[in-house]
Amino acid sequence: MKPRILVLYYTQTGQLRDILDNVISDIKDKAEIDFAAIEPVKAFPFPWTTYEFFDAMPEGVERIPLEIKPLPDAIMNAHYDLVLFGYQPWFLNPSQPINGFLLSKWASVLKGKPVVTVIGSRNMWLHAQEKVKEGIENAGGKLVGNIALVDNNTNLVSLLSFIRFAFKGQKEKSRFLPAAGVQDKDIKASKRFGPPIYEHLVNGTLDSLQDELLGIGSVALNPGLVLLEQRGIKNFRFWANYIRQKGGAGDPNRKGRVKQFQRLLLTAIFVLSPLSSLTAFIKLQLNKRTLLKDVAYFKNTAYEAGRI
Repeated sequence: MKPRILVLYYTQTGQLRDILDNVISDIKDKAEIDFAAIEPVKAFPFPWTTYEFFDAMPEGVERIPLEIKPLPDAIMNAHYDLVLFGYQPWFLNPSQPINGFLLSKWASVLKGKPVVTVIGSRNMWLHAQEKVKEGIENAGGKLVGNIALVDNNTNLVSLLSFIRFAFKGQKEKSRFLPAAGVQDKDIKASKRFGPPIYEHLVNGTLDSLQDELLGIGSVALNPGLVLLEQRGIKNFRFWANYIRQKGGAGDPNRKGRVKQFQRLLLTAIFVLSPLSSLTAFIKLQLNKRTLLKDVAYFKNTAYEAGRI
């Protein structure tokens, strides 16, 4: 009998579905594979307006439950041997629809299931993955693998192409910027992850899956990103609380604070980012042993509350 795999995901732009299609491309004839899209009741806009984008930060950071559409009964009542869980970070946290799913009753579809997370990200995903680990554990699932695909362009180039995509809807390369998001060659190369996932599933060796995935490049992690995320998430938590003191999502009373956050974040990225990178480099040299332990932890599937 063929193993049965559920591919569960949220995508706003289609990139995550493209990644997942490639991951399973070499095993789709060997397994029964069902797809289920996580959909919010009220869809987020794409392209975004600038204000709507930044106004989405506080509820995502504070993990305010978002209403999502029910998963089909056929999915909820089926038996699956494995779940591939595809998501993307927003503001260093799981996207709001993913948060909504993990905090909903529909997350029970993960109960008793081994789960492989598949991330599509600009560059920072550590804190988001910790929250997803927590959500999977709370739902009764077991994380056995992680694949993290990122935009490998330099930070500034990646940011500018992201801005063009998010606010203008242009993913394709332009005169001065490459295509936005995870590079096409990396998406196509993600097909290499399918066969080891399948082999470990049918052989009952999922506990050692992540070691093999890491051996073929499922996660590349710069130690400096650990420091930058630790600093960044503290700032996001402060601003999320500060903005929500003036009301919930879309409340006009908080518009001034949202715009303050927008200006400060863009200033930090374009003006302060080089200085932050320098201080992170200095801290890296001073605390290299600790940071290398952190890197080993974040590359793997274990969950320790409060790690970042």
